[in-house]
Amino acid sequence: MENKLYYDNPYIKSFQTKVIQQTIDPSGKPYVVLEKTAFYPTGGGQPHDTGTIHDVKVVNVEETDGEIRHYLEKDVKLPDEIIGEVDWNRRFDHMQQHAGQHILSAAFENLFGYKTVSFHLGTESLTIDLDIEQLTEHDALAAEKLANTIILENRPIETKWVTNEELSQYTLRKELSVTDDIRLVIIPDFDYNGCGGTHPKETGQVRAIKILDWERQKKKTRVQFICGNRVIEQFHQKQQILLELTRLLNAPEKEMGSAVQRLIESGKEQSKTIEMLKDSLLQYEADQLINEFLQRGEMVIGKLYQNRTIQELQKLARLIAAANNTITFICVAENENRIQIVGAKGSQSLCNMQQLISGILPLINGKGGGNESFAQGGGERLLPGKDVLKQLMEQTGNVV
Repeated sequence: MENKLYYDNPYIKSFQTKVIQQTIDPSGKPYVVLEKTAFYPTGGGQPHDTGTIHDVKVVNVEETDGEIRHYLEKDVKLPDEIIGEVDWNRRFDHMQQHAGQHILSAAFENLFGYKTVSFHLGTESLTIDLDIEQLTEHDALAAEKLANTIILENRPIETKWVTNEELSQYTLRKELSVTDDIRLVIIPDFDYNGCGGTHPKETGQVRAIKILDWERQKKKTRVQFICGNRVIEQFHQKQQILLELTRLLNAPEKEMGSAVQRLIESGKEQSKTIEMLKDSLLQYEADQLINEFLQRGEMVIGKLYQNRTIQELQKLARLIAAANNTITFICVAENENRIQIVGAKGSQSLCNMQQLISGILPLINGKGGGNESFAQGGGERLLPGKDVLKQLMEQTGNVV
């Protein structure tokens, strides 16, 4: 472990070392192996460090076959001696989040016996999966309160390498998956856990823990939370959003819920009104079409539309068929690269809508369905809409 500087001192930001190997992996990505490194590789739920090696960006760090590979942004020949610079903001954020996870997991287990079975550290938040099917708000708040108390007490966070035989001296929070190179992370009188991640020296450096949400995942409960500087950053973001909402809604923060509820109800009422107006317009359109064609003595109405939804045309067709039992209505709509067809007839009309429309669908690679009184279909715009309508009208004995 002597070549893993992040274990000796997770606060190392810069280091000097020798290049052991520089090559390209089978996928074509350049990487370098160093004599020693402060770059933490992905593992144990904690993401890898980033930074630079001799001013070349390190984009990934992985431990493969016992060697730590530093993947570089570009393939550049490095000198034998290099200086590595760790992205400290990213590293310290991971230290805060990982230590915070230990504290919160221990709080759930110490208070209620809820065991953590998995952990994920993301770029915005982190999660733990608790081995329970349901989490109450009371238990979540109690665990959060205890976790923040441990942070406020600024307890030491100790790391210790032990042998498999020495483990009996400690009450571990979870079973270990290794038997060699065992590293314990210890918060005295609170949490004892095997871990290979990086952590701050004291709990106070975690700053704070805030649970954001939780949900059931299969038979487990996934808890989403943030720690450290992320708490301040997210508070700032949410405060900015809240201030903007108070301005837009003209309501104080405490009344924001009621103001949003009123807005939602108002939106629902407006949607209902709009639908009623649309229906009225369709009824007016139907009446106008019927009058126009009846005045000319025509019993088959044929219309070509541009960019009309199939739902509108269906409603229009039903309104016309219901208003006059002797009329047949056929409409074709050109919608971008599609052709839509709707047909409806009154009860005394002799046309068969299903047969009529299904007969033309092969010409547009279309599909459709319906019955004798009402049918619809659609397909590719292989023919102009006017030609499709003309053929349909010709089959009814009418010409447009």
